[in-house]
Amino acid sequence: MTNPIPIPLEIHDLTVAYEHKPVLYGIDLKVEQGSLVGIIGPNGAGKSTLIKTVMGMIKQEDGYIKIFGNKNHKAITRIGYVPQRESVDWDFPVTAMDVVLMGRFGHTGWFRRINKRDRTFASACLEQMNLLPYADRQIGNLSGGQQQRVFLARALAQQSDLYLMDEPFEGVDAVTEKTIVALLKQLRDQGKTLMVVHHDLSTAKEYFDQLALLNMRLVAYGNTNEVFTNELLQRTYGGKLTVLSEVGSRKVNSH
Repeated sequence: MTNPIPIPLEIHDLTVAYEHKPVLYGIDLKVEQGSLVGIIGPNGAGKSTLIKTVMGMIKQEDGYIKIFGNKNHKAITRIGYVPQRESVDWDFPVTAMDVVLMGRFGHTGWFRRINKRDRTFASACLEQMNLLPYADRQIGNLSGGQQQRVFLARALAQQSDLYLMDEPFEGVDAVTEKTIVALLKQLRDQGKTLMVVHHDLSTAKEYFDQLALLNMRLVAYGNTNEVFTNELLQRTYGGKLTVLSEVGSRKVNSH
C-alpha cells in the first residue's frame, strides 16, 4: 500500500502576536496540492504575517504548521517565496541574474559554486519573464514591474513545490499583471501549490480557484465561487466594504 502524499500546507490553531498583541488567532487551514489560493482581507488583517510565519520569519505563539507533513521547517527548501516589493533593498548592488541565481542555492547548497547548468536554468527563468535582455542590469535600475518579475524568475529558479507570494501584483503595469496571472496558472497546472496575498477584490474572483478570507481570524476558506459572497466579504471587511461596493457599482454603472 502506498503512503498518501502529504498535503503541502497544514496550519492548525495558529496564533501569532507582535509585542504580546495578537495579530492572528486560531487559524486552521489545509491547502491541497495543485491549489491556487488568494489570501484577501483588509489592511492589518495579518495576510503578510501568515505567509511570513509559514516561512519561519515570524515566531508563532501557539498552534503548528506542517509543510509537506514536516513540523520543523525541514521542507522549507520546497517553498518559493516572493516578498513584498517594499521590503526589498533595491539599492543593493546585485544584477537581475544575481537575484535569480539566489534561487538555485537550495539545489547547490550555500557553499557550493553556481555552475554553468545553474546559469543556463536561471537564464531560462529570466527569458520566461521576458527579462533576459536585462540580466546584467542592477535591480535598482529596473522598473517596478521588471523588479517584480525578477523575483518571480527567482521563485521559478527554486523549482519549488509550494509558492508563497506577498502582493506580487502591487505596483506593476497591466502587461506584467497578465504575465504573473499566466505564470500562476501554469505552475498550478504543473501540480504546484500557490498562496498569494492579494488586495484587489475586483480581480480576486478571476485570478484564484480558492480564497482564504482573513481578518485576524480565518473568516472563510474554500472555492472562490462559494466564499466570494457579499455576506462573507462583509464579515471580512466590515464597514470598509461599503466603500468598495460603491466603487464597484460605479464601475458597473459607467459601462
